[in-house]
Amino acid sequence: MAVTFPPPYTPEGAEQAALRDEGYAVLSPASVVSAMGLEPADIAGLRIGWDDLPPDEYLRDGGRYRSRRHSCFVVDGDDVRMTPHRAHWQSLDYNALHGGMERMYQPLSAELVSRPAWSRLLAVIGTLCSGVRDAGPWHVEAHQFRIDTSDGIGRPTPEGAHRDGVDFVAVFVVGREGIKGGETRVFDAAGPDGHRFTLEEPWSLLLMDDTRVIHESTPIQPLAPDGHGHRDTLVLTYRSGGFQGDG
Repeated sequence: MAVTFPPPYTPEGAEQAALRDEGYAVLSPASVVSAMGLEPADIAGLRIGWDDLPPDEYLRDGGRYRSRRHSCFVVDGDDVRMTPHRAHWQSLDYNALHGGMERMYQPLSAELVSRPAWSRLLAVIGTLCSGVRDAGPWHVEAHQFRIDTSDGIGRPTPEGAHRDGVDFVAVFVVGREGIKGGETRVFDAAGPDGHRFTLEEPWSLLLMDDTRVIHESTPIQPLAPDGHGHRDTLVLTYRSGGFQGDG
């Protein structure tokens, strides 16, 4: 049996201090609900669309294990507005595998982004980020991911340990089914310090200062030799001054 490390959950209410002092914070589902000022049912109600994600046609490692959707927003205080649909772009400096090309994905569903809890989620995370670094409005890219084991193995971060080229990154683990692996690893970008743990509870959250830490998730495998499984995540990136590729 593989050894797993429990997540080092940040004490409730200390999220902003941990993000500022340590470069990252790990929120339990209960802390997410408390920080957002929502009910558990509101958060659970955001689990829309993961069973209907189109396959990612841009994987350069030949895999078929990733499905996704992508949309962009501008968050200015409590004001959250969706931008016209656009491609996702990263430079080769931050993504040596998939950088340097425009990747156009289908947008998040209207059913998801029209929910009040969705706007609340994006706004509160933006407020946490602004408390660490006074910037904004925030240019937010939202990615729904499903990594599955149809190939026998699925890679949440095929590019390896990386930064995203933004200011802050929020990774929600929305669900895991029939898998092992998927360990989260966070490293100090300027030193040897690193932490490893497995997020398993639905709507647990890793919040990171992308200028200070590097992160990755290890591959997943099915629990049963002939079985299938998947790992669902919601990734939100916050960048001041514009989206990557602007200008």
